[in-house]
Amino acid sequence: MKKLRVQFILFMYENSQKQYRKYFKKKKRQWQFSEAQLLNFQNDSLGKVLGDFYQKHGFRMIPKMENHDVYHLITDFSTNIQDEIAMQYLLFGNGKKTAYLLGTMLLGTLVFPEYYKMYYEAYHKGKEMKTFHHLNFEELLWQNFYHLKDFLRQKETPVSF
Repeated sequence: MKKLRVQFILFMYENSQKQYRKYFKKKKRQWQFSEAQLLNFQNDSLGKVLGDFYQKHGFRMIPKMENHDVYHLITDFSTNIQDEIAMQYLLFGNGKKTAYLLGTMLLGTLVFPEYYKMYYEAYHKGKEMKTFHHLNFEELLWQNFYHLKDFLRQKETPVSF
């Protein structure tokens, strides 16, 4: 039964992400780097770590959706279905509010209710991180990935004078 649920979610994703990019990412341009070029970045840079991610998993960059793959690296969520849904909860907790994200959360929760605790924890993890969903990670490809990740995982603390 779980295999059927996974197939259903994959079917929904395959049939919605192209439409999402077409209608909701019109103004966004795709990154100017290929997977191979990312591998030429300095070791420990975001670019190199991302290139290694693509190579390890045999993935290709999806135009206008490149930040999504960086989210996997920053949040330590894998690319399995339950982790994909949990990552959407984390992004929601981090302040990202889109119809596509909300739809993914709703459908994912209905199809995989047994992972609700994981989703709940991911939401709170997102609230505890610095806001990052709006960043243009293409501009940060040269930065040390581990320093960037550590920085984003720290909650901003209010300063009192």
